[in-house]
Amino acid sequence: MRQDTPQLNTKQSALLIMDFQPAVLGSLDEPSRSAAVERAQTALSWARAEGLAVVHVRVALTEADLAGISTNNRAFAGLPGTGMLVEGSSACEIIDNLKPERDEMVVRKIRFGAFSTTDLRTQLGVARIESLVLAGVSTSGVVLSTIRDAADQDFQLFVLADACADPDSTVHSVLVERVFPHQAYVITTPDLPQLI
Repeated sequence: MRQDTPQLNTKQSALLIMDFQPAVLGSLDEPSRSAAVERAQTALSWARAEGLAVVHVRVALTEADLAGISTNNRAFAGLPGTGMLVEGSSACEIIDNLKPERDEMVVRKIRFGAFSTTDLRTQLGVARIESLVLAGVSTSGVVLSTIRDAADQDFQLFVLADACADPDSTVHSVLVERVFPHQAYVITTPDLPQLI
């Protein structure tokens, strides 16, 4: 962890666990999938022990959501009719290893980022959250989109590089090493105790 990495005020911080669902994890090879889940579990245990807010973010689309996808959206336009990412399917549920506890926020989104199609900003504002620790799959999807949006909203950001993964390991490396440090502190799960 870099010397200039600040410490967290646990009462104003949240861990975001994003897209740890079979439908998304299936895009990863087994070693990457297992490693990301294990590190996310470590981060989740740490956040619960330290009293951080925990937010679980999942992607799932209703039939109405699917019908509303524009043909201009290259990433999502092919979804209608495939049965992929459909709300209510087991593939869109948060995996058992990371199941939310009763008092933890769960946010359903219908695009890549955690903010653009949800009320997450409002919920974080009500909870007076100013700092976010991010774990998610994929690095080039939900993590990238969420960092960009959250940085524009002036959140202090920490990215858990080892609790994120991407189908393309080169893209993951470029993002965590070259792109994310411009807007977030890039750390790993062993660094978490030093944030408090």
